[in-house]
This record gives sequence, C-alpha cells and structure tokens, in this order.
Amino acid sequence: MIIIQKIGAFFRLVRYPNLIFIALTQSLFYFSILLPTYKTAETGMPLLEYTDFLLLLFSSVSIAAAGYIINDYFDMDIDHINKPKKMVIGKWISRRWAMLWHMLLSLIGLFLTAIVALHVNNMLLLVFNFASVIVLLFYSTTFKKKLLIGNVLISLLTAWVIGVLFVAEINLADLSYLKNHKTELDKLYKYTLVYAGFAFIVSLIREVVKDLEDMIGDKKFGCTTMPIEWGINVSKIFIAIWLVVLMGLLLAILVYAFIHNWFWLQLLLIVSLLFYLVYILFNVKKANAIADYSKISKHIKLVMLIGILSIFLFY
Repeated sequence: MIIIQKIGAFFRLVRYPNLIFIALTQSLFYFSILLPTYKTAETGMPLLEYTDFLLLLFSSVSIAAAGYIINDYFDMDIDHINKPKKMVIGKWISRRWAMLWHMLLSLIGLFLTAIVALHVNNMLLLVFNFASVIVLLFYSTTFKKKLLIGNVLISLLTAWVIGVLFVAEINLADLSYLKNHKTELDKLYKYTLVYAGFAFIVSLIREVVKDLEDMIGDKKFGCTTMPIEWGINVSKIFIAIWLVVLMGLLLAILVYAFIHNWFWLQLLLIVSLLFYLVYILFNVKKANAIADYSKISKHIKLVMLIGILSIFLFY
C-alpha cells in the first residue's frame, strides 16, 4: 500500500496531467499539421520521422517532469503555506531522491534530444533543450520570485512545446533542403506562430493568476511577484489586457477563417472561445478571494486545452 501511495505521489509531483497535455499537444501538431503539410505538397516525410518524433516527445516530457520536481524542491517552505495538502517532497519523497530524479529525468531528456538532433542534423534542438533545463533550474531558484521574469520564461517554455517541432524541420546544414521545402516550411511557420503565440499568451495570463492565488505564501518568503509589487488591481488590469489581446487575435483569425471558407466547426470553436474569454474577463473583475483565482486558473487551463484540441480540425 505504501509503495502504491509513493508511486501516486511521484506522479502528482511531476504533474502527470500536464505531461499528458504536453504529449497531446505535440502529437496533435505532428499528426494533424506537420505530416499533412508534407503529404499535401507531395514531398514525402518530414525530417522528423515517426521514431524521431516519439523520442523528441519523450524528451519534452522528461525535461518538463524534471522542471516540476526542482520547482517543488525549492518551493517547500512556500508550498507549506499555499498548498500544504498537496506537498509531496518531504512527505512521500525525500529531498535527496527528488534531486536525483530531477537530474536523471533531465539527463534522459537531453540524451533523447541528442539522438534526434544528430539524426536530423540539427544541433539547435539540443542547444535549446539544454537551455530549457538551465532556465527551469534558475526559474525555481531565482526567477520565480522576481517580477514578471519568471512568468515570461515559463510562458516561453510553454510555447517551445510547439516550437520545437518546427525547429526540428530546419536543416541548417543543407541549404538546398530549406530552398526545396520553402512552401512547407512557410506554412508550418504560420501554424507554429499561431499556436505557440496562443500558448504563450494563455500561459502568461495563468502565471499571473497563480501569483494572485499564491500571494500570501509568496509575500511571507520575500517574493516580488506582480501582485506583491504592483498590487492586486494592477495585476487584474494586466490579465485583462492580455485577455483582450487574445480576443483581438481570435477575431482576426475569425475574419480570416470566414473569408477563406474554413470548416464551420472551426468557426464555431473560435466564436465559443471568444465568449468564454469574455466570461473569464468578468470573473477576473469580480474576483477577490483565493478560491476565485483558483477557479479562474482552471478556466484558463480549459481555454488552453480547447485551443490545442482545435489543432485536430486542421487534419
């Protein structure tokens, strides 16, 4: 029974729902956008073949899991106040084992990335994923407690979950490949920009909402997050601005979709997201308790899920 509880605690520690979300995001983008783009152009398989894709997916999941572990490792004191019932390190898993798991998962992620990078002849993958490991480490020790820096870094890493698949298709060692596949790469770049941008904005909004939710514990341990430094009202305005920006971008996509006769389900999804964002905006305005911010955070996660699932409609 204790072993089963420890296994369950480990999966909670690495945020297994988020890891599933990462795997789902990359799988949808690969099979619904990346592969069909090459098939439509009749240029065969992309550089990132099935095996390489799976290795890259597992590397992304491993690096993310390592990041969650190291984050909780350095957040033990703060989490003891903000979410004592959800603590794993120190209760089910010792600090030493947590650090060992972080190192092991990081190395596995980088090793898998190196295999793919060598096979597709693109060392940028290894460079960027190594940078991701370093950023996650310094985020947990330093940047998380700083005004906006940590929020932006996590949002960039969220966007990188999609961006890594596009970068894998850039063969810098063979300029003729880039020239011969310019049409496909241009199309992939546009889709990557849309979805990576969407992921960045939604993640940035949620990070600030989480800062509002964790304000009490963060303040006690000297963090300088936006709600602590600029106040709750300014933080709400910041969230509202980005929600409006996101709605503006969705409106632009809606107009583009309507002009180009997109599938009606795609149009319906965009309209539904717009109304949902308006609903979240009103909830942000009237929020005044930790429970309110917790509900808003869940709503924003659902927005991210809906947005990512929409990739399937492009198949």
